[in-house]
Amino acid sequence: MAQSNSEEKKMKWWHLSLFGVGCTIGTGFFLGSSIGIKQGGPSIVFGIILAGIATYIVYDGLAKLTASQPEKGAFRTYAKQAYGRWAGFSIGWIYWFSEILIMGSQLTALSIFSQFWFPELPMWLFALGYAVLGLVVLLLGAKKLSKVENLLAVIKFAAILMFIIIAGAFVFGLFEGVKELHIPKALNEFFPTGGIGFWSSLIFAFFAFGGIEVMGLMAVQLKEPKDAPKAGKVMILSLVAIYAIALALAIVLMPWDKFNTEKSPFIDSLKDFDLGIVPHIFNGALIIAGFSTMVASFYGVTTILVSLAEDEDAPSLFAKEGKLAVPIPALGLLIFGIAVSIIMSLVLPENIYAYITTAAGLMLLYNWFFIILSARKLRKVDLKESIKYYIGMVLLLAGVSGTLLDKVNRPGFFISLGIICVIGIVAFFMNKKWKKEN
Repeated sequence: MAQSNSEEKKMKWWHLSLFGVGCTIGTGFFLGSSIGIKQGGPSIVFGIILAGIATYIVYDGLAKLTASQPEKGAFRTYAKQAYGRWAGFSIGWIYWFSEILIMGSQLTALSIFSQFWFPELPMWLFALGYAVLGLVVLLLGAKKLSKVENLLAVIKFAAILMFIIIAGAFVFGLFEGVKELHIPKALNEFFPTGGIGFWSSLIFAFFAFGGIEVMGLMAVQLKEPKDAPKAGKVMILSLVAIYAIALALAIVLMPWDKFNTEKSPFIDSLKDFDLGIVPHIFNGALIIAGFSTMVASFYGVTTILVSLAEDEDAPSLFAKEGKLAVPIPALGLLIFGIAVSIIMSLVLPENIYAYITTAAGLMLLYNWFFIILSARKLRKVDLKESIKYYIGMVLLLAGVSGTLLDKVNRPGFFISLGIICVIGIVAFFMNKKWKKEN
């Protein structure tokens, strides 16, 4: 933010791929996938593949826009160019609110993982500590943040590969101790909760890929913007492969209906084996995963807020640069948002807070949907690409609509619509003001 262009635009495509891994592999995969398994059984593996296809289509559209015209505001700027100022205003604030609301759940998850080692310490103390540490990393600046995320990405990727190797060794009989493998042998065993169960589990497959929009924000710093699509293709295809393999192995080692939604399926599936220090290593990987996606969220909300302020869609003071990597007013609003999010996560009843975080996750998917719409509007697409974008939109709609089928997630859907309506009403009146000014 407060860095020179010469300093910023030195990122190579593989740096962006690693940054994308750092932004994406988080509690949505390491923890949220256990809920997906509970709702859809082994079919969650198929759900991961479908969500991965949709994620690739979304990022491909965003990356191709970046390749032709890099913009600091990324998806919100393209929405504005495609549909007008109301769209850029709405998309920017939808993203900002969704990430602020998600932060509390990220900090809560980090606190739960940390209590694995220090059960006597209160959750708020861990949440506060991780929040402060995350802000310190954010203030290192975009270039150093990218390096930190790259390092954490390698650690997280290595942790998943370690699970695949260990679980694979048990599945293929290289290690003793497996009493029974739980391999689906018929269609009804692969879809044990039926089509409705699979449909309702899709949203958790999508949550495993949350973060690619931050990758889009960082793409503007590529030395060669034309490499943005390649960076996403390598990253997303790699994630789909290791996600699907890791989840499949976990489900083969343990009956799908025995997974605990409060625990990671990867720790849960190995709990009956004497693996010594391995569970502690995985717990460390969970903390690293949650922390890196949280820091990526910090970067995303401050970047979007500065972009909104620069376009006069937020008070101009939020774009006022100083000596820090983040404008002080934008940093102050972030800190306030983090504090509110932590308090909500600790004070609100658990089910109410779950509804809010589900709503925030859904709002990210609405954002993805608009990215596809913007790409279709701003780019000249042939029939093949047009079909690809329609497939992406259908898959996103399937993920969102699946929440209506599950009574646990249904309130979150309506809360997300409520927040969208409030932002829409504000945008409507602002649009009238903008027209008068013109």
